[in-house]
Amino acid sequence: MFVKLIAWAATALTLAGPALAEPMTIAHSQGETVLPAPPSKVLVLDINALDIAHAMGAEPAGVLGSNLPDYLQEYAADRPKMGTIFEPDYESIAASGADLMIVGTRTAPAYAEMSRILPTVDLSLGDDLFASVRENVETVGRIFGKPAKATEMVAALDAKIAHLKDLAPGAGTALILVTNGGKLGAYGPKSRVGWVHTQLGFATVAPDIDDRFHGGDVISFEYILERDPDWIFVIDRDAGVGEAGAGARAALDNPLMARTQAVRNGHVVHLDPHAAYIAFGGYTALNRLLDQLTKALAATS
Repeated sequence: MFVKLIAWAATALTLAGPALAEPMTIAHSQGETVLPAPPSKVLVLDINALDIAHAMGAEPAGVLGSNLPDYLQEYAADRPKMGTIFEPDYESIAASGADLMIVGTRTAPAYAEMSRILPTVDLSLGDDLFASVRENVETVGRIFGKPAKATEMVAALDAKIAHLKDLAPGAGTALILVTNGGKLGAYGPKSRVGWVHTQLGFATVAPDIDDRFHGGDVISFEYILERDPDWIFVIDRDAGVGEAGAGARAALDNPLMARTQAVRNGHVVHLDPHAAYIAFGGYTALNRLLDQLTKALAATS
């Protein structure tokens, strides 16, 4: 009888083994990465993917060590660092013994080199931010074994987006205003927050805003008054990147600004700077921005 039990157990393990080690294929921005089994030790060198993993309660084994917003500060102290938001620490990565690395928009150039060290996926953002965030939530959910949580997160995000799509087209024109070292810039439909115009439906103040520059297309207070938008959404770039400065509120304390209808009507929204400038493709960051816009529009309805 004992011999039969041993034989049965050996057969069961043989049958179960391949199922437990079933390969995982992950599609991403630079192709497909095939793993022999779901990863147990994952490194995250992308701020947006880290935001998503944190929101779903996943546990990366190593993370980036710079530009972490307030809601990710726990990783600053208690998790091994694999580099910065732009620069991988290849030595630490090679010594980590990890099964998978996640890179993204800012670390995508390191994909080829990283793939020589360990399997790597690139969760860079595409032109459609909302679609990219949905896809990345689902991919991160698969990687960390939390597909049901990912589905729940996407549904909640889609509900917020749908609600704002109903409100924004009738809200008038909007200027996305960037303050940067005391200078003023405008973000347009092709910027990192261009979805405010292209997907939510806020009308832009001008069709020719140049979105090639991190600090926005250079404008003046006279330009703002001339265009006189219904809404002004402010991004304090200095605060977003952690640089000291007078701040957007001080920079916009100007007699010309005071004459705009946005200021007079209380339609100036200071967007969360880190969410708007650094982690705009993260789940928590995007929710923060959507919540700010929803609250602002609700206050005027």
